Order: sequence, then structure tokens, then C-alpha cells
Amino acid sequence: MIRIAVVNLKGGSGKTTTSGMLAAAFHESGFATLGVDADGENKSLQGWQVAADLPFPVTTQAVANLHTVLPGVIGDRFEVVVCDTPPMKAQKGTVLSAMRWATHVIVPLAPSPIERDRLGAVKDLIEESATLRPDGRPPYFAAFLIKCKARSASPGVNRQLIWEEHKIPVLKAQAPDWDRYMQAWGSPIKRASLSAFGDAAMELMELGD
Repeated sequence: MIRIAVVNLKGGSGKTTTSGMLAAAFHESGFATLGVDADGENKSLQGWQVAADLPFPVTTQAVANLHTVLPGVIGDRFEVVVCDTPPMKAQKGTVLSAMRWATHVIVPLAPSPIERDRLGAVKDLIEESATLRPDGRPPYFAAFLIKCKARSASPGVNRQLIWEEHKIPVLKAQAPDWDRYMQAWGSPIKRASLSAFGDAAMELMELGD
């Protein structure tokens, strides 16, 4: 089973859109997929499921001990679980617990200096999670560039700087700055597996190898 925590320091970073699109991409690719909404304040992924009748189930688990609760919730019914976490700055304990549970952590961010600067705190928490995991190793993790404008140099520049400054790998897939994604919440998700999020999903699978 691949267990993905979608994480960022603050809200409004594209976590819910990334979670929903990734889960839909895995579902369309034939994987038994579950979405987990761990953000008790916003409940955005759960709200999306209710509004659009998404083709995969979503459970709300806004608790600070996700790493102990989720195994019992998931059981052996799912092959992929995608967890939309709350903003790390506001609910660090919940996000840390998600990292203890996850096999993979993905950090969606726009290609900008301020977004890049926030990665250090996320990486620090990932490394802290390793000390609390049974194997003593951090989950696989990567940054995922979203909101990338066409013909802009910023994705390539920030991709390089993320590695130079933080030594965090960046997925080859990057999501364009399209209204299709900006306005996705509340609407049915179609053909996610053929989008940049589908490419990111397959990269995450390979990251585990």
C-alpha cells in the first residue's frame, strides 16, 4: 500500500486540489483509492466529495494521532491512500502524525521564492518524523511544482534552487496554472490520470522503488 501525505506549511498552497486530483488519478488507473481529510477546520476534501460525488471514498480523520488511527480505518481494502493534511503551521502535531504514517510525502508549491522558503520547515518536520518511525527512516518525499505559467522560466529556476537550498527532490511533473485546476474544487474530476497530476502519481509510485 502507498500512503501519501500532502503537506505544506500554510493553507492556500494547493494541498486539497493536489490531494483530490492525485486520488482521482490513482482511482482512474485502477487502484482501490481512499481520500483522507485530516483538516478539521476546513474539511475541504470531504466537502469536495459531497459537492461533486467523487468516484473514490473520503473519510474525515481530523485527529492528532493519525498514525495510530488510520491503520484501523484503512484495513486491507485500499491500495492507495491520499491524506489532505491541515496547514502545518497551525496543526503541526497532526501533520507530524501523518508523516509518521505515510510512505510518501508530497509538498505542492508554486514556483516562487516565498513558497520555496517554506520548504525548510517542512523538511525539518519530515526528518523529525524519522526519529518516531519504527524503521528510523523518513518517508519518501518530494516537492511538486503547481501553478506553473506557460513560457515562464520560474519553474526551472525554482526546481534547481529547491535542490540547491534544501536537497529536496522535485517531481518531473509540474501542473500548469490553468483555470481547470484553480476552479476544480466542487466539480467532478475527469481524466485526472491524463493530467500532470496523473504523471505525478506515477512518479510517486516509482519513488518508492
